[in-house]
Amino acid sequence: MAKKARQRISYVLDLPNSSPGGHRLGVNGLAVDRDNSILYSGGRDGVICAWNLNRNLTTSFGSSVVDTSSRPNGKPKSATRFRAQTQAHTHWINDIALAQHHSAVVSASSDLLVKVWRPLGSDNNKEPVTIGQHADYVKCVATPNQATDWVASGGLDRKIYLWDLAGGGKTLEIDVSGEEVTEKGSVYALSVNSGILASGGPESIVRLWDPKTGKRITKFVGHTDNIRAILVNESGDMVMTASSDQTVKVWSVTAGRCMHTLTMHSDSVWSLFSDDPDLGVFYSSDRSGLVVKTDVRGTLGELDDGISLAVAQENDGVSKVVACDNCIWTATSRSSINRWANVDTSADIQLPEVFKQHRASIVTTRSRESVPIFQPPSSAVDGSANKTIPAKSVLRISNTASFPPAVNREGEETPGIVARKGSEIMPEQVASSSVEPVHHLPEETIEGQFGLVKHRLLNDRRRVLTLDTAGDVLLWDLIQCRPIKSFGKKHMEDVEPEVNTLEAVAPWCSIDTSSGNLTVVLEPFNCFDAEMYADELILEEPVEFREDQRINLGKWVLRYLFANLIDEEIRRDEAHRHKLNLSAEKRMAVGRINRPMAIAIPPPAGWGAVDSPGTTPRPNGSHYPPMTPGFSIGLATPGSLPMADGLTTPMSPLDKRSSQVSRPSVEREDYFSDAIHAPDANQNTGIPQSPTGGPPPADEKTAKANDAKEKEKDKEKDTRDKDNSKAPSTPFGKKFRMGMTFGKQKLGRSASTAAADKPAVVDEKAEESESSSNHEKEFEDSFLGVVQKLQNEYEKQLHDSPEDLVETRICPSLPNDTPVLKLPLGTKVILQEETSGGSAELYRGTVETVGLDADIIEQRGPQWLGEVLLLNTIPPKEPVKVSFVLYPYRDELPSISAADGNNRLNANRMLRVKKILAYVAERIEPPADGETPEPDALKPEEYLELYCNDQLLPITMSLATLRAHVWKGGNDIVLHYKANGRKEIPIRDPPEIVEASAELEAVGQPAAAAA
Repeated sequence: MAKKARQRISYVLDLPNSSPGGHRLGVNGLAVDRDNSILYSGGRDGVICAWNLNRNLTTSFGSSVVDTSSRPNGKPKSATRFRAQTQAHTHWINDIALAQHHSAVVSASSDLLVKVWRPLGSDNNKEPVTIGQHADYVKCVATPNQATDWVASGGLDRKIYLWDLAGGGKTLEIDVSGEEVTEKGSVYALSVNSGILASGGPESIVRLWDPKTGKRITKFVGHTDNIRAILVNESGDMVMTASSDQTVKVWSVTAGRCMHTLTMHSDSVWSLFSDDPDLGVFYSSDRSGLVVKTDVRGTLGELDDGISLAVAQENDGVSKVVACDNCIWTATSRSSINRWANVDTSADIQLPEVFKQHRASIVTTRSRESVPIFQPPSSAVDGSANKTIPAKSVLRISNTASFPPAVNREGEETPGIVARKGSEIMPEQVASSSVEPVHHLPEETIEGQFGLVKHRLLNDRRRVLTLDTAGDVLLWDLIQCRPIKSFGKKHMEDVEPEVNTLEAVAPWCSIDTSSGNLTVVLEPFNCFDAEMYADELILEEPVEFREDQRINLGKWVLRYLFANLIDEEIRRDEAHRHKLNLSAEKRMAVGRINRPMAIAIPPPAGWGAVDSPGTTPRPNGSHYPPMTPGFSIGLATPGSLPMADGLTTPMSPLDKRSSQVSRPSVEREDYFSDAIHAPDANQNTGIPQSPTGGPPPADEKTAKANDAKEKEKDKEKDTRDKDNSKAPSTPFGKKFRMGMTFGKQKLGRSASTAAADKPAVVDEKAEESESSSNHEKEFEDSFLGVVQKLQNEYEKQLHDSPEDLVETRICPSLPNDTPVLKLPLGTKVILQEETSGGSAELYRGTVETVGLDADIIEQRGPQWLGEVLLLNTIPPKEPVKVSFVLYPYRDELPSISAADGNNRLNANRMLRVKKILAYVAERIEPPADGETPEPDALKPEEYLELYCNDQLLPITMSLATLRAHVWKGGNDIVLHYKANGRKEIPIRDPPEIVEASAELEAVGQPAAAAA
């Protein structure tokens, strides 16, 4: 069974006063549904919003149906209303597109997924559905027209995929790896029609593909930087590209070359948009925030004769621009969306006089053409017929375009400066003049919300400070999943010293605010590393804890994130066991009804009358009664084949009342130790050990003689093993008696006996049902696998002990181990899987819905999560220990070092100072034999003090905190202990310590050291 990729769990904390109705971070994608007058936006917060525009967009020029008069503060009233939104992704949405007659919104995200949302369907609350997945960030998505049932997506994995919108998956894959540098084949821009698919990226090459076969048609070389946007006209013979090299290029597919290079921008061009099938009118935006409208209709291919206007100027770079009739919408790194009035660029556009004369000269020189330059004539938009376009709003469309003489700020011609043509260098006076947009303010701003942009995890790793886009600082509790304090508009650096503590806690989670929300990520390799002492908790309801009990933070929060899931699994487990117990009771009832009235004992007729392998023949021809469970020879050694089911007793080392997964390590060692000594136990019982069908010993004396010979051989073997290899010194080796017990059973047998054993064991295994062997079954490597193992153990228990009721084996952590948490029900819970390009989402729900989604979580959730929730078992990991040495302060107290002067100690990083003081007190004042401490005696921490670097240490400080904040070094920590005078300590010779290096356990108990 293939091993799954590493999975992690994330949970997203709700922002205070959060409500639907706007983005929290910048907006990357815009799309307009003209038929239904809806604007869709996709943001960096992973949210797709739908906005009612309340405008008639089906006419030649839109008209607002609401009052747009100015407010008292001078801002226009909002005509746009929030309609709906969905949390489609867990990372940035990089692009969106409309498909299937504007009924489907397709989104591409940095969470590697391509999703489709259908907000106009009968079920308005239906969540987006994943239709595809990349191996890296998905940067763009495109659809040829509204009639097709597929979309194309491109990403940083250097792949273009075509996806079926009906959920049919991938229909085509195109590899666009770079020719010279493979990594530069990433797809940043994509456009497609029915016959051509165009792509571009960091390679600065435009590639054309056949969307039906995936074969490359041609490529265009000419850009010198990343290609950020692409348009393809309806006929498929012209491609328009925008690049970070500050140019917009127009390519001819039939000629196979660049026809025009437009240079109206002076910064990296980020976006292109056009709803004209022939691209006669298009819009572009750049990193400086400039929005440009270009009209080249009627130029007969001479694009230099077109007109380009600076329509608007944003404060931030414009990542997306869309237009519909008399409206232009812009998206930036801010959470709001601005709507600008469009500018009429038809033949009767109101230009400055100098530009009118220039246009007239162009018309005169081309009077032979029957088609006017600017088509079609139309009335101006929003009364702009009466408004003259500022001269500084007219941009030179390209370096090869003729341009009128430079004008000053008043629109008058500046004498002495001539127009620049071709590749002539622009005079310094003209170059210094700034561009003036037609509109300085938007007609409307669709307001967003405030999102988180910065965070700082505090030393206790349970609280985090965040800063949002409004400048407010919040303090969050990662365990309670809610904000606990607001500091208003302050600098985070000023607030941090007020709330931070002197602690050092192991990393157990990572924080992500890239989506504008506070997301906590739990990885299986470290989410159970951090602990805190229970006496540090502030709980609403008192809970009785053990002394110095520690709470595992990762297990604690997981226990209550999935509390409803645990309840659902317990309910299902109860129903499953109820069925098993009912069937067992029915079988037992049938057995009681049909039980025989008398038992017929057959007469002894010799060996041949016995067919059962469960009996052993006696020398005199009679037979032993059926073998007693627990004395089977199947457990002779740990390496022997498994014993038939039903042949164990409560005294058997195979304790089936608890799962081996949930046993403590000591119990597991005892289990194997008992199994190793099972042969000796069987020999002492007096039950014959001869294999079935083999000749038994002639009499009891013969059997004892054979046993004596066996023991002599074992002793000789043990002696050779001791001479040839060093005896194990670790507790593990001592427990298993390596080199002794394993060889005793195998090497002590004769060849004939081993040969006779073999067929008996095979027969026994053959009769054993396959379902009764736990290790022969394969279980899913998922949450479901844990459930399957539990159910398999139930079946084994029922098979072994049909008279006993099956008891539950689900044992979630109790409140004294993980105190009760009341988490907000809306807290989002996400399961993700690690991929080569990041992480892919497997499941998303809330604290409230995880129980309803139990089937999905069982299939997609990791196995370790099931073990933590259902068995209260965390993945095994060696604890981190800290080394330190102890000296008496100025030799005022006895030394506790060993005879050779070694006083180096090891302890768990969470060991507190008061436990070290208890260890010191035990060494300098060892209690007499049988002496009981007085009830009112002073505790060690009350009359002893511990110092590090001449600093008195608090008794609750841990070794980890001590090393990080006081010692601040990598070597062994040097500690000094002294008395505070509250108790008189006699000076005496320290007790002799046998071991050179003692070890303190996590609970503070000293390791075995003889005094």
